[in-house]
Amino acid sequence: MRFEEVYGHPPAGVWSAPGRVNLIGEHTDYNDGYVLPYALPQRTTVAAAPVPVPEWTVWSAYAEQRKPVRFGEADLVPGRVTGWAGYVAGVVWALRAGRFPVPGARLAVTSDIPAGAGLSSSAALACAVLTALADLAGLTERDLPLADRPVLAQRAERDYVGVPCGIMDQSAALLTRPGHALFLDCRSGEIAQILFDPPAAGLALLVLDTGVRHRLVGGEYAARRTTCQQAAAALGVAALRDASLPDLVRLADPVTRRRARHVITESQRVLDTVALLRAGRIREIGPLLSASHASLRDDFEVTTPELDLAAATAEAAGARGARMTGAGFGGCVIALVEAPAAESVTAAVASAFTARHLPVPGSLLP
Repeated sequence: MRFEEVYGHPPAGVWSAPGRVNLIGEHTDYNDGYVLPYALPQRTTVAAAPVPVPEWTVWSAYAEQRKPVRFGEADLVPGRVTGWAGYVAGVVWALRAGRFPVPGARLAVTSDIPAGAGLSSSAALACAVLTALADLAGLTERDLPLADRPVLAQRAERDYVGVPCGIMDQSAALLTRPGHALFLDCRSGEIAQILFDPPAAGLALLVLDTGVRHRLVGGEYAARRTTCQQAAAALGVAALRDASLPDLVRLADPVTRRRARHVITESQRVLDTVALLRAGRIREIGPLLSASHASLRDDFEVTTPELDLAAATAEAAGARGARMTGAGFGGCVIALVEAPAAESVTAAVASAFTARHLPVPGSLLP
């Protein structure tokens, strides 16, 4: 269904933002560490048109009821609009809180990013809506620089919807250049575009969707974040980014030590991966991907049996490295493979899942 079919008139324009895969650097963003995401071809698209009153109506092709959701100024209170439409209301709220003009609007949302797969479909929605409303308001780069927009999209998700997210997903959706990964320092906000082009090196990066949808992610994600904050406080540092492995002997609780160890080693793996990519040694990042998965499985404990099966099978079938991507508790595994082996590795993973009577993972790339 198109915008015209929903609202009876054409939109003023169409805007979009991509999903993302985090190449490496998981659960480091809210610890002031480093991340290395890159944008996917899959995108969330928003068609929109202004209306002359401060009221917003949004329709989504993927909402269960497929009925437009309408909200006004009185609903611009954190938590008032719930569900997927809360991300749209959150963007309006964040823009107005920043004293930016926001016209009333009608919006229609479509997307080919699998929801709940750890590919940041929610941030893509917020960023696409933010871009649409900024353009409808006539905001220029001088009024609202591109570099400032990820923070607004994060506020919509974190402060309005109530998801305690970092800044990585919004930065990846808005700032990543094609053919590059985004090296982001989550403390300073500094970014660098790192050349990342597996096909040019005769490689492929498979994205295998296990179909497991963020099992327990809400409470478990918040629990991991709280544990990291407690570990930093116990060590007397601002964030775990400032801690080192020798510091961990000062943490009495073994679970807290494991969580902190993951964050410390994962941030270093990001730095090591960036160094290899800058040196043109893309094949050598494989063991870092695998080490990241092992750390997420054993120390941070956010994998699932399906994620572990996909990663282990891909490696056994010849992948140079494989790891879960996203917050965990479901979602996708990425696997770096020689391009000619992409089909056989994908088939091996499918066979392993079939043998265990599990749904065969979907393959997003290549």
